[in-house]
Amino acid sequence: MQLRAVLGDLTEADVDVVVNAANPGLLGGGGVDGAIHRRGGPEILAECRAVKERLPGGRLPRGDAVATTAGRLPARWVVHTAGPIWSASEDRSAVLRSCYASSLRVADGLGARTVAFPAVSAGIYGWPVDDAARQAVAGVCSVEPEHVVEVRFVLFSPEVLAAFEQALSG
Repeated sequence: MQLRAVLGDLTEADVDVVVNAANPGLLGGGGVDGAIHRRGGPEILAECRAVKERLPGGRLPRGDAVATTAGRLPARWVVHTAGPIWSASEDRSAVLRSCYASSLRVADGLGARTVAFPAVSAGIYGWPVDDAARQAVAGVCSVEPEHVVEVRFVLFSPEVLAAFEQALSG
C-alpha cells in the first residue's frame, strides 16, 4: 500500500473513498465535515440520517467509521469517522489512530482501491498537527488491507502537509 501526502481540497479528490472528519451526530458541521456535505449534496445527509437511526444513541462513537454514498463528490463513497477532541490531561491517541484504522477497514470492505484522508482532529478539535500526523500514519499502517493500494492524505495547508511529510518519512 502506497502512502503519500498532498496539498489540496479533499472534496475534489479523485479516489474511491473520501474520509470525512465527522462529528458524532453525522449531520454535517464545519471544516471538512461541512465542506463534504455542501459539495456532496443532500444524498449524503439523507444516508447519514438513516445510518444515525441504526447507531446506539444516534451517535457514531469516536474512533469508529461508517460509509455512505459520496453524492456529487468525485469519489464513490464517503467514510465518516468521529475523531477525538484533543486533551492535554488525557491521552486519546488510541482513539485517533482508530479513526484511521477503522476508516481504512470500512473502505477496504467496500472494495475501494484508493482512499483520501484529511487530518482528522487537527482542525477545530485542536489536536497538535505534528502528533496528529504521526497518529494518522500509525493508524493507517496498523491495517493490512486486501483491496486498498493507495492512501492519500489530502491536506489543507503547507504547515499540515509538512507535518505529514515528516511523519511519512520517519
